[in-house]
Amino acid sequence: MNHKKLLSLYGLKWNPFNPDLPSEALLVTPKVDHFCWRVEQMVTDGGFALITGETGTGKSVSLRILSDRLSGHRDVMVGVLERPQSMVTDFYRELGDVFGVKLSHSNRWGGYKMLREKWRAHIEGTYLRPVLLVDEAQEMIPQVLSELRLLSSAHFDTTSYLTVVLCGDSRLIGMFRQEDLIPLGSRIRTRLVMEYATKEELLEILDHGLEKAGNGSLLTSEVRETLVEHCAGNYRILMTMAGELLAAGMKKEAAHLDEKLYLEVFSPPSGRRREKKAVAPTTTRSRGR
Repeated sequence: MNHKKLLSLYGLKWNPFNPDLPSEALLVTPKVDHFCWRVEQMVTDGGFALITGETGTGKSVSLRILSDRLSGHRDVMVGVLERPQSMVTDFYRELGDVFGVKLSHSNRWGGYKMLREKWRAHIEGTYLRPVLLVDEAQEMIPQVLSELRLLSSAHFDTTSYLTVVLCGDSRLIGMFRQEDLIPLGSRIRTRLVMEYATKEELLEILDHGLEKAGNGSLLTSEVRETLVEHCAGNYRILMTMAGELLAAGMKKEAAHLDEKLYLEVFSPPSGRRREKKAVAPTTTRSRGR
């Protein structure tokens, strides 16, 4: 979207409905804030944390907020696993790249040993530890999840070299019921469950986003209510619809985004409805003959 036009037409510093919002524009709810605090406390001891929820409920945004918080700690190494669906060999290769350890893809034991040694040395030299963030963790194969559990612990499971935050949808919860993954599920120390948002929560995120972007009055109160009523409690749907409305407003150079514009963008063409009504009786009569 044309950022110069956004600024000149609506006085916006950025598109408040885009996924790639700056960190300052993200709304940190009390629930997310508490989870981030718990993980910050966990870092000194290591272990597993979990974020779960259905699509569009804010899981990835929460993980991003956590990443920003952890990156503010000088002695924390924050790594992000970009390809969770990898097989074990590629998993080790990526993990080595994330934490700066050159690993041989043909020597899993050597890679295992080198990573643990790097983490052990880091722990002995500092007060804090490495953290691995995994988004879309439901895509991980059980063997890799088990490998991650074994890799991160030592001394008969009394020491953890790594803090791991897994983030995924409800399929991830189902995976922990598998026999091979029950030991991992029992090691999750703190959880954040993202749920479909209430009307008040949806209005709050709209107001917050618009204020941070620079124009709190861009959406009329009526169209805010309408957007919230039609997004089924889903943050992603809300932002997608609002983004469509903003694009239409820019095209028409509308002063405000109101209900009239909403109806123009989202209402089905009236001609299509009339056409359906005209066809139905004809079909019924032909069947009767």
